[in-house]
Amino acid sequence: MTSPTATKRVCFQLVVRPELLDEYIARHTPVWPEMLAEIAAAGRRNYSLFLGDGGRLIGYYETDDDEAAQAYLANSEVAARWEAEMGRFFVGLDGRPDQAATPLTEIFNLHDQLTAAQAPVTASENESTAS
Repeated sequence: MTSPTATKRVCFQLVVRPELLDEYIARHTPVWPEMLAEIAAAGRRNYSLFLGDGGRLIGYYETDDDEAAQAYLANSEVAARWEAEMGRFFVGLDGRPDQAATPLTEIFNLHDQLTAAQAPVTASENESTAS
């Protein structure tokens, strides 16, 4: 597990309506500059979207405080306009895409596990493993 103060990795899933895939892709090539600025101002970074078969969309970003980032974007006029335009692209979505996407649970991260494996063993850990 990561510490509560560590960067949080967030992954989510949505489904784009197959008949609107070309338009959805075009809308992201490029995204409005003011929306890009809002995403950054919200504290989201290393943000990517990946498109799979059947319109499956996987999003990923990193943030130090996802609740604060969500609140910032929920109150942003620019994000409200963007999300109002994007809502029609998704299947089975209730609400704004940025607020209603299905989050995925992280079960493995290479960096975290390598770091944990290289952490020095403390005296109390040595005593418990020696029993």
